[in-house]
Amino acid sequence: MTATHSRSTTYSHVPANMPTEAPFDSLPVLDDSFADINWQAPWLTHLSQLNYLSKTVSDLSCANEKKPYVTHDDWPIDIIADVLNTAFTCQYKDSQSALPSTKPIQSNLAHPLTFVSQNALPEGEAYEHFIAITGNIPTRDNLHDLFNGSIWLTFPKTKALFNYYHMKEIEAQGIGESRGRVRDTITIFDENGAVLVTAEPSIGDALIDFNWQESLVTPRGQWDDPRQANIGAKVAVYIFGHALLEQLVQPRKPLCAHSIVIHVTQDFFALPLSERMSYLDNQVADYMDKLLSQDNVTPRQLAPLPILGVPHFWSDNEHPSFYEDRHVFRSGRRKRT
Repeated sequence: MTATHSRSTTYSHVPANMPTEAPFDSLPVLDDSFADINWQAPWLTHLSQLNYLSKTVSDLSCANEKKPYVTHDDWPIDIIADVLNTAFTCQYKDSQSALPSTKPIQSNLAHPLTFVSQNALPEGEAYEHFIAITGNIPTRDNLHDLFNGSIWLTFPKTKALFNYYHMKEIEAQGIGESRGRVRDTITIFDENGAVLVTAEPSIGDALIDFNWQESLVTPRGQWDDPRQANIGAKVAVYIFGHALLEQLVQPRKPLCAHSIVIHVTQDFFALPLSERMSYLDNQVADYMDKLLSQDNVTPRQLAPLPILGVPHFWSDNEHPSFYEDRHVFRSGRRKRT
């Protein structure tokens, strides 16, 4: 869906440097799909500014009032872009850190990240190129772009790194029918990725080996429960893929993430959630930088993970029989050497 000017809005907490314009006679609010989001779902708990996003989006999905719109560099900012910009501002207002920016490539400077209307993307210009040269992230008023923006909020360094590698590949190979192995790997993880974080290496090894019993069933007591503190936890999963988050609005057992394993010390699980995610963003960016620099990089280096099999993500997986479904929990295509 392409956003239009008539779907733009503003709120009282929009940054002061964004000028307001005259209101429209009528303004459609967010469609019913946004009302289907279960903001208490365990796979959403790690998202930055979750409380603000959940309240604001919930209000907008059932609102019925006229609101003016705002602009950024003369382009209208639509509803979701506006919400995400405010979340960015809230996230960094008390921080000594600057707002996140793009990762510069060659002579191109780093640009602070801002969400803008999809209409700001010039016709024929690649999405990734536009972000790299402006810092502006085209955003539509749909679930896909809401979750994409929420991942930019949560993993800004990693998302900027992906944009950097997209640009490197575009500059080297141009834009053709095939993206190539580097961009394919980025795209699959960006859309459908998950990060398994563990202080117990054998759990990560078991996941990579498709050993569901030793990764998901036997060590269940060591898994972090997103809904309650457990400083004794040794393993957790955080979803990165925004398309996966969109699909989980209507959960289905066959949904499968493409994951990486990040090793941490036990102290990681005692950190406040915001510090965990900041640390993890740096770790994932470093991991992906090394992976994408390899000549033989391929999406097959991402480990399949049936996402509703993650302990505490889905009530049905409390029963070991949940994992006996061979259509979902398949035997491995490879073994570690």
